[in-house]
Amino acid sequence: MIGKIAGRLDYRGADHVLIDVRGVGYVVHVSDRTLAGLPNTGEAVALFTDLLVREDLLQLFGFPTLLEKEWHRLLMSVQGIGAKASMAILGTLGAEGVSRAIALGDATAVKAAPGVGPKIAQRVVNELKDKAPAVMAMGASLQAAAGEAPAEVIEPPAAAPKPASPAPNTASSQAEALSALSNLGYGPGEAASAVAEAAGTDPQADTPALIRAALKLLAPKG
Repeated sequence: MIGKIAGRLDYRGADHVLIDVRGVGYVVHVSDRTLAGLPNTGEAVALFTDLLVREDLLQLFGFPTLLEKEWHRLLMSVQGIGAKASMAILGTLGAEGVSRAIALGDATAVKAAPGVGPKIAQRVVNELKDKAPAVMAMGASLQAAAGEAPAEVIEPPAAAPKPASPAPNTASSQAEALSALSNLGYGPGEAASAVAEAAGTDPQADTPALIRAALKLLAPKG
């Protein structure tokens, strides 16, 4: 099982890239979103990968984070969702968007992916909604296990900038907020829905802000 590819980006295709790893070139299929975030040809790149094995075909699919790879594997478990549809969904929504859509039961968001019809989108939501809280909670631990996002390229600053607070990591903040709500006694499903809705309202919210917003959404109405 090839779980990660790290090397030099040799070629960018419409839906795949060629990565040279010590003289061996690997064709890795990626979503539009992932392709847009990769560095220029000739630069270093790394992607987490999932290997699809068929009788007459071996295909590698690449992801910038372990969270996105996990969602790909779950999406592929849904009847009617193949690798192409899974990559289309992830390319349209991203890992965090998929988490939010499924936690909220938003089949319309899933249906926005090219080639995904309303029945398949509803099936995705129905079959994976119970798994969304666990995947969201997994976000922080997956990131910690992997370290810094592998495909991220850090450019040196042209001039010394003024110190600034780092932007919160959305996946980590959502996972921590979900854990906090679970500790307060909320069920996984309702906690995940509230956190997803809060994150959708303010994508840059840190953990405390997400918890406050989610608690307001969970508060009894009236």
